[in-house]
Amino acid sequence: MSKEEALLNPIKRALVSVSDKSGLAEFARGLHELGVEVLSTGGTADLLAKAGVPVTLISDYTGFPEMMDGRIKTLHPKIHGGILAKRDDPAHQESMRQHDIKPIDLVAVNLYPFESAIARENCSLAEAIENIDIGGPAMLRSAAKNYQSVTALTDPADYEQILREMRENNGAVTEQTRLRLSRSAFAHTGRYDSLIAKYLSEQTEDETPFPKIFHPPFEKIQELRYGENPHQSAAFYREAQAGPGVIARARQLQGKELSFNNIIDLDAVWQLAIEFDSGSAAVVKHTNPCGVATGDDQRQIFIKARETDPVSVFGGIIGFNRAVTAQTAEEILKNFVEAVIAPGYEDGALELFAQKKNVRVMELPLNKEEPVSQGYDCKRVSGGLLVQSNDAITFDPDQMKVVTKRQPDEKEMEAMKFAWTVAKHVKSNAIVYSRENETVGIGAGQMNRIDSARLAVQKANKEVAGCVMASDAFFPFRDSIDTAAKSGIRAIIQPGGSIRDKEVIAAADEHDIAMVFTGIRHFKH
Repeated sequence: MSKEEALLNPIKRALVSVSDKSGLAEFARGLHELGVEVLSTGGTADLLAKAGVPVTLISDYTGFPEMMDGRIKTLHPKIHGGILAKRDDPAHQESMRQHDIKPIDLVAVNLYPFESAIARENCSLAEAIENIDIGGPAMLRSAAKNYQSVTALTDPADYEQILREMRENNGAVTEQTRLRLSRSAFAHTGRYDSLIAKYLSEQTEDETPFPKIFHPPFEKIQELRYGENPHQSAAFYREAQAGPGVIARARQLQGKELSFNNIIDLDAVWQLAIEFDSGSAAVVKHTNPCGVATGDDQRQIFIKARETDPVSVFGGIIGFNRAVTAQTAEEILKNFVEAVIAPGYEDGALELFAQKKNVRVMELPLNKEEPVSQGYDCKRVSGGLLVQSNDAITFDPDQMKVVTKRQPDEKEMEAMKFAWTVAKHVKSNAIVYSRENETVGIGAGQMNRIDSARLAVQKANKEVAGCVMASDAFFPFRDSIDTAAKSGIRAIIQPGGSIRDKEVIAAADEHDIAMVFTGIRHFKH
């Protein structure tokens, strides 16, 4: 007899106690037909009895009643002894005989709906606590630990496979399946505990918003073809309780399978597009904006965004904060684009996109109720994780400080507000030249600020003279101001804070340029 065959012991007794009751009656009926005794609790037992499945109540099995509003029902030696006992250990078997403990070979449990409880708007702390499952995780962990003999089930999607294996193996489940389900059970309870820890952390008033142990739960959405490069494997995970307005909730309406890089760029363009209250169009390539514009005529603002850098738009990702019109879709399809994301699509737009079947078309409704400031921004480093709050500061004119002799006019202030918002989404060092509702030149990711300033001029596909300039961080020297002046820049917005601020301000005054300090840096690494 092989090792695998030796481990194929038939399931004779199953404990079933679930919150998610989908497929349960059919599964329990299948167990009964295979000669399995079914033990159960409360609502689960009622459902099975009504479905005509013979079932034994846990309280009858243990001889001990449920108590304390159901807090105590499965925490009993007859339950955990039956699950944890080693079937090949004589001492364990002797203990079972002495205490009349029968083996439990299958545990089908999923946990109290803690996650849905805390998602309710008016859920109190007391209600959340009552939705913390104790007996369920304990049974699952016991079953998963003793996977050599016990099958631990948490997902109704596995019911059919288990019944099929039992029918094929004289009532037994293979060790390989039991090991896989053990891993799933520990992942299930681990996710559950992390949700509780996260929720309780949010209820405390610690000096720091960062918990001592950081373990937000994620669940896999899909395997990806590869990572940043073809030799790297990859998958896409969604954080538990991720709100409806996040990229992990976007719906793909058509197009090729999303790649690792597509998803990163889609998130970048979406976060930029939704910054604006008026209609917006943004184009991103390798997470950097190629062009942005705002206004009421969607087709025209897309053209303005595209014409900022028409070369880089090739193969870009396009985002809108309004439903895409058929006229805009027609204009988009004049270009080679990888993906489009928007809150929706008006009549005729999707029919036009269908002509280019490879274009990935994504839909993600706007969610103004849940600001981007919620949650954390995480960056993986070797051996560790950097965690920070999101950069969610918006433009506040009351915080602006004019530091030059020349005051910016109203039109220049609007242009600076626009440029400052775009610069927040450009990789450092970032320089943005713009008018009040469209980018003109973007310099991104250079190792020094003067190169970014020069690059923004070189890349500009429109007239720079008369534009404003935004910088994501202070100017360490006056050279960027001199470069801007040569191009005809009329106003500059920057954080300030350099030891050479006086020199930089003096340069602006020499060129009769208005300069505003924000006091806020927007580095994006």
